[in-house]
Amino acid sequence: MQTLTMKFGGTSVGSPEAISGVVNIVNEAVTQGNRVIVVVSAMSGVTDALIGSVREAAAGNRWGYLSTSQKLKDRHYEVINLLTVPGKNRSDVLAEIDALLTQHVELCSAVNILGEATARISDSIVAFGERLSSRIVAAVMRHAGLNARAYDAGEFLITDDRFGSATPNWGETERRIRDGLLPVLEQGVIPVLTGFIGSTADGHITTLGRGGSDYSGAIFAANADSDELIIWTDVDGVMTTDPRIDRRARVLPNISYTEVGELAFYGAKVLHPKTVQPILNKGIPMRVRNTFNPTHQGTLISDVAAPTDTVIKAVTSVRNVSLVTVHGKGMIGVPGIAGRTFLATAKAGANILMISQASSEQNFCFVVLNDVVDKAVKAIEDELVKELARQDVDGVDALTKVSVVTVVGAGMRGTPGVAGRVFTAMGNERINVIAIAQGASECSISFVVDEANLERAVLTLHDLALESVPVA
Repeated sequence: MQTLTMKFGGTSVGSPEAISGVVNIVNEAVTQGNRVIVVVSAMSGVTDALIGSVREAAAGNRWGYLSTSQKLKDRHYEVINLLTVPGKNRSDVLAEIDALLTQHVELCSAVNILGEATARISDSIVAFGERLSSRIVAAVMRHAGLNARAYDAGEFLITDDRFGSATPNWGETERRIRDGLLPVLEQGVIPVLTGFIGSTADGHITTLGRGGSDYSGAIFAANADSDELIIWTDVDGVMTTDPRIDRRARVLPNISYTEVGELAFYGAKVLHPKTVQPILNKGIPMRVRNTFNPTHQGTLISDVAAPTDTVIKAVTSVRNVSLVTVHGKGMIGVPGIAGRTFLATAKAGANILMISQASSEQNFCFVVLNDVVDKAVKAIEDELVKELARQDVDGVDALTKVSVVTVVGAGMRGTPGVAGRVFTAMGNERINVIAIAQGASECSISFVVDEANLERAVLTLHDLALESVPVA
């Protein structure tokens, strides 16, 4: 008997028809003799609505958050009324929905009185999306004859108190899953768990960061020693590039953990960047499949990197970024400037996407998202105020309207000429490359181009990837 952990995204539980498809998928897996753990996101659009209700409450707009709560009630009621018949199962889940949305209004009212929302109370409000969807999915499964039970993940997934982007307490999480969740699974129950959320040791709701339901799925898969993690979404798998840029994009049948980690980090929307971390050491394979096309086998992600003729497997990109440069002739041989710069950037809450440094040590540059670049530059200038005053550092500059393009392929390691092909292709298209970075893993090459050249760069490099990827 295999144990499968299935994570269903927002679109996969976003409508009555989609939820019916989820039930069919789980039922088929159970019929084949598998034990199944289900992890669900909020219904599509619900998290954004909940975030909006926090803003309305903080702004004093009582009608705004009351209206949001009523709309959420209507939407979730509709699913239950369409997919279940009258009886105790229906009345129980409707009562749970009412109770949760009453709590939502109460928390928003507290924010309204205070005039601001703390990170802790924001997490509690945003978490209602997954708490609602898990109850509904479990109820529809029970109506279909499956022994399903909804659980808040915070019973098992214990985190620190960094609200909004919490980090799991791995030891306590493993213990709680082993002692609390696995016995339920062994009794034949299908646990339907909330993605995205956890709990501090003293019971306060936390969230793992936007898109963290994938991460949740991997955490439960790893600690339950699942045989496979399946991420059910609305695309057929991991693609060679963004199909919105190039309609020729194809599904990759196989890809390695390392490769998909690079793709997720550098803009591929199909997976949360942290998803592979919990399952990597245990060697648990992961598959990305389409809830709306369940006969397609999707993309298998494992520790094996399948070679391709062209070495380059996929091309991805990140928009809305800025290139920050720290420069000065007095920096040569002065220790600690880079370290202090990156520490100041981290304290400003900015995540560094790539780094490039001149061999002369006269300058180095790195990429951050646009929404934090001003804060990062100010933090760096404050940290290096003495060096700027004595002109060891001439300045800290931010170049906006740029994008990062990344080519990915494990076969790039040790293969001569890959970088040459990439940059020759850019030169032939007269696309200027502003900065370049290649990690020690040699699995990817990233570079910065003007935002206006992004799509042309991706299309050109995607031609190289398409030469060896079969049509699915």
